[in-house]
Amino acid sequence: MNSALSSLAENYQWLATLYAIGGLIFTTLAGKLITQLVPTLKAANRLNKDTLAKKMERPSYAENQAWNRKWGAIFILPIFAVIVPFTLTLQAQPWWQMLVDIVVILFFYDFFYYLMHRFLFHDSSFLGGPLMWVHAVHHRQHNPCRQDSSYIHPLEVAMGLGLFVASIFVLSLLMGPFHVVTFVVTWTAFSQINLHNHTLWTSDRFPFKYMNYLSRMHHNHHAKFTGGNFATITLLYDWMFGTIDDGNGWQKRAAAQRKAATEANAQG
Repeated sequence: MNSALSSLAENYQWLATLYAIGGLIFTTLAGKLITQLVPTLKAANRLNKDTLAKKMERPSYAENQAWNRKWGAIFILPIFAVIVPFTLTLQAQPWWQMLVDIVVILFFYDFFYYLMHRFLFHDSSFLGGPLMWVHAVHHRQHNPCRQDSSYIHPLEVAMGLGLFVASIFVLSLLMGPFHVVTFVVTWTAFSQINLHNHTLWTSDRFPFKYMNYLSRMHHNHHAKFTGGNFATITLLYDWMFGTIDDGNGWQKRAAAQRKAATEANAQG
C-alpha cells in the first residue's frame, strides 16, 4: 500500500502541471495580441464578436453559454488535478520528439473523435446515432460563429474533453510522459482548431486559404444534421472513409458512387 502511494506521489508531476497551466495562459494572451496585430484576424474576430452579441440577446442562447462555462470549469479542475500530472515531464527532449508527439496525439484523438461524432452523434446504419439528442443542441446553430464551439450539451462537453485527455493519458502510458511544451502546444492546437472550425471567416487569400477551407467545410457540416466532415483536427479521416461534404451532402455522393460502381460491374 505504502509503495503504491509512493509510486503515485513520485509520478505526480505537480510542478510540470503548473508550468503547463502557465504556458496555456501565455499562449492565450499571445494569441489575443496576435489577433489584434494581424488585420485579417482582427476583422474575423470583430465579425464573430458582433454575431455573438446578437445571439446573446436570446435568453436561451445566453443560458446555454453560461451553463457550459460552469460545466467546463467543473470538468477542467479534476483533469488538471488528477490526470494531467501523471502525463507530463520536465526532462529535456529533442525537438523532433516533441513534434512527433504533438502529431501523434492530435491524430490519435481525431480518429476516435471521428468515430464518436459519426456513429454516436449522427444517424448511422451502424449504431443509429444513440446520442443524436445530445448533439442536436450543438446543431441548432446552422451558421455558427466562433463561440458556438461551446454551444453544446454538458454531456458533450464531458465527452469531448474526456476523449482528448484520455488520448493524452493512454499515449503517455505507451510512449512515456510528454514534455510540458508538447502538452501546451497540443492543447492550444486542439482548442484553437475547434474554435476556428466554427469561426465565420471571409478571407480566401494567401496565407489564409486553408483556414478558409476548414471553416467552410465545418459550416457545411452545420448546415444540415445529415452533413459529413466529422473529424475536427483535419479532414484526413473524412477523406479516408468517404465522408467529405463539400456542401452537397456526402451521403448523396456516396450513393451515386456506389450506383456507378454497380452499373460498371454489371456492364463488365
